Amino acid sequence: MILVAGNSNRQLAEAMAAVLGIELANASIRRFSDLEIFVEVQENVRGEDVFVMQSTSYPANDHLMELLITIDALRRASARRITAVIPYYGYSRQDRKVDSRTPISAKLVANLITTAGANRVLTLDLHAGQIQGFFDIPVDNLYAAPLMVDDIEKNLNGDGLTIVSPDVGGVFRARQIAKRLDADLAIVDKRRERAGVSEVMNIIGEVEGRRCILVDDIVDSGGTLCNAAQALKDSGATRVDAHIVHGVLSGGAVGRIEASVMDSLTITDTIRPTEAVRIADKIRVLSVATLMAEAVRRISEESSVSTLFD
Repeated sequence: MILVAGNSNRQLAEAMAAVLGIELANASIRRFSDLEIFVEVQENVRGEDVFVMQSTSYPANDHLMELLITIDALRRASARRITAVIPYYGYSRQDRKVDSRTPISAKLVANLITTAGANRVLTLDLHAGQIQGFFDIPVDNLYAAPLMVDDIEKNLNGDGLTIVSPDVGGVFRARQIAKRLDADLAIVDKRRERAGVSEVMNIIGEVEGRRCILVDDIVDSGGTLCNAAQALKDSGATRVDAHIVHGVLSGGAVGRIEASVMDSLTITDTIRPTEAVRIADKIRVLSVATLMAEAVRRISEESSVSTLFD
């Protein structure tokens, strides 16, 4: 197999290559003076099984174009199969029409990746499962839940543990993790007045005197998470931690989390951690390199990926 890395998260790509026991392919991704992206794959890929590792995180448009142009370069170089490895699938929150005359951008991105020449997609914790159906090519959607369960068992497990979903939409994920940990489940009922602003309304479930862990797929501005943590503490929770898969953490999110009543936030490295994240006292980063690399190996060997979660 050949592993090509874009610029979005080279650290994760290097970690995956180390697990696989291979070197990253020689590829140059650079920009002209007008910021046009140019890609040159500097080794032979004819007839090869090629994996392109690129999260479409901030700046999302630049990283998406890098991915598309790299796939096109590999297709024109006669790669046998091209798998787009996208640990964080940007635009995934735009998975349906929310109002009149609005786009379904997650579908548009799926079309772009397919048209560019990808034969397969490997991703992690899609925001909405139906996004797999937006593609006309196979999609392997991995789950970080086992990784998070292991981390919780090592660091936070014990009596009086409650897994909390910060909204109704995340109940399925929270229930799955609670089941694995044999923990109780609670839900934060909130009303969103407009995009990026949320108001906690009620806690469904018993949290008084409990150690609560908020679980979700994406933390962006951090407002929902901080409000949920405050509501849990106001309802008598003794400790509030959070385990979130994709740490978008835009704007002043890191400062907001550091100033909140939350005891800790654990994210994964699907998005390259910024310097602010690395030095934050309350934020921890788990690596998904081993999980992603094992999935890459299994795809290359044409073996089962789903058994990773059995």
